[in-house]
Amino acid sequence: MVPPPPAIPPVIPPGSYENPLPVTPEEELDEAKASRNLVHGLISLIVLILLAVCLLLAVPGLHKVGHEIDHMNASWLVLAVALEILSCLGYILAFLQVFERAPVRFGARVAMSELAFGAAVSLGGAGSIAVGAWLLVERGGKPSRVAERSAVLFLLTSGVNLITLAGAGLGVWVGLFPGKREPLLSLLPGGVGVLVFLLFLALPLIGDRLSAGHTGRAAEWTRATSDTIRATERVIFRWDWRIIGALGYLWWDIAVLWVCFRAIGHPPAFATVVLAYQIGYLSNLIPVPGGIGILEGSFVGMFALYGVGATMTTSATIVYHAISLWVPATWGTVAFILLRRSRNEPLILRPTRAQRKFMRWSERQDRKRAAAAERSAENDS
Repeated sequence: MVPPPPAIPPVIPPGSYENPLPVTPEEELDEAKASRNLVHGLISLIVLILLAVCLLLAVPGLHKVGHEIDHMNASWLVLAVALEILSCLGYILAFLQVFERAPVRFGARVAMSELAFGAAVSLGGAGSIAVGAWLLVERGGKPSRVAERSAVLFLLTSGVNLITLAGAGLGVWVGLFPGKREPLLSLLPGGVGVLVFLLFLALPLIGDRLSAGHTGRAAEWTRATSDTIRATERVIFRWDWRIIGALGYLWWDIAVLWVCFRAIGHPPAFATVVLAYQIGYLSNLIPVPGGIGILEGSFVGMFALYGVGATMTTSATIVYHAISLWVPATWGTVAFILLRRSRNEPLILRPTRAQRKFMRWSERQDRKRAAAAERSAENDS
């Protein structure tokens, strides 16, 4: 007897086409503006990097930094570039987990375009994700659905940051990981990570109470926020191997910084790198293209608190920042150009995870029926 099918929605044929919407004059202006912003951002990166190189050569106090960079182990730097590529691949996987119906090639290009804008244009995490949302809506995505999934993607990556901060800080404080066990440098950041993550989990319940029985924009916004957070929780806590994408996006990038220290020869404890990285990256909220100068100064200050020398930190940070900017900026710019060239091509949407599960179940049942029919025919003969 064939068991009943699992409780999964009906399958939408994977070959269904979603035609792109016709391009309006306003969208052409948006495209021109986005392309111009990306070009200007890349030019700004080049100018800022040239200024940084000139400072290293001209300022006597920075000669030691230049000497450290010049004598870095090349093999470790090759590994750093490879890890940054893995970090980009992790973000692509996270994007495809959240936008699970997006075609793989198209989704990968949108994800890399987001990283390019995040690296070259002073947008910040939410701003670069907004660029991806625009690209999805342009190709026929429903604006409300795209906005909701874009928010999930942003909250997913932010949640991984909080979990990592909490784990590193509390791990050092209890002695699980090597590092400074001073409460201000371990317990405090770890505790903040835990509290903010718990608040994140509690927000839907708080929002439901605040919006219960109310109408209006504020109540609708509160309910929409609660729904988005619940959707993010399902992505984080429901087992799916693709969660390694969101984890790898952050962890491989942190590993790039540690490897840059290792290329000099004296890396600090990995948990120390994690904590300084997480706190130091808050400076990226300052709208400077690529965070050049701002991030280096923030890292030098944070690592100094953890007892790491300024010269070594400056050297490792400059090389790390160059790799973490130019790998996604270059790759993402190529992806963005390819997207613009193929914007009139229709998309073939992939079935959802539930639909793929249903299709596999159906295939298994078809094979069982065929085997049963074959055995019945053999018995009759």
